[in-house]
Amino acid sequence: MQVSEQTRAPVFAVAQSSSMAGDIEGNVQRHLHFMEIAAGRGANFLMFPELSLTGYEPTLAGNLAFSACDPRLQPMRDMARELKMVTVAGAPIRSSTPGQVLIAALVFQADGGLDLYYKQHLHSGEESVFGAGTGGAPVDIAGERLALAVCADFAQVAHAKKAAEAGSTIYAASVLISGAGYAHDSALLSGYARTHRMSVLMANYAGSTGGWLSGGRSALWDEDGEMVAQISGAGEELLLVRRSDAAWSATAVAVKL
Repeated sequence: MQVSEQTRAPVFAVAQSSSMAGDIEGNVQRHLHFMEIAAGRGANFLMFPELSLTGYEPTLAGNLAFSACDPRLQPMRDMARELKMVTVAGAPIRSSTPGQVLIAALVFQADGGLDLYYKQHLHSGEESVFGAGTGGAPVDIAGERLALAVCADFAQVAHAKKAAEAGSTIYAASVLISGAGYAHDSALLSGYARTHRMSVLMANYAGSTGGWLSGGRSALWDEDGEMVAQISGAGEELLLVRRSDAAWSATAVAVKL
């Protein structure tokens, strides 16, 4: 029997992508390329790493910062609507407080709308450039509720706990985790999955950015805290996952730019 699009289990994807420092036009094009590949593989949701549209470049963030209605974002809004795929990308956003810049996850909706999640907890040193944000709404897709987190957010135990209490089934973290920090941080994420009985999906950078060498290995942990899938290494790849009959399946796809 053929399964209709309405009843098909949604596909969630993370882009383990690299970013060119400060090259917004080039990075937008890289995002569009990943989006097309993910949608071609049936993805309903795609998430990029922290600050993916600029690279993790705090010293450049003030000059590169976007507004919510920034025309530079229009190609991604159009693509998300054309592909009918919710897409989460990272960027510095100007705050309503004069001179303040926030780290945001931009949620490009399948209808062309744009929602914002603001990073709530800053990594040591980020406070010299960025302000702390107030979070944002979860993303609901076909019966799954995704709570967003941006990197240091997940270092706070209360952040994941609050997501679980709000009924989230997936904790979706866009990050920059170095090779040296990967064992510690992945253990935290696995622990949240096990403690709160919610899957954890993580999008890490490929390669290096802002002087940091990423550990890559973007991954999915199930509700038991078991790793279901992990990209092997720090190359540019997509990880696509789907839950059916309470079990996850996954596919990794190399991306050439």
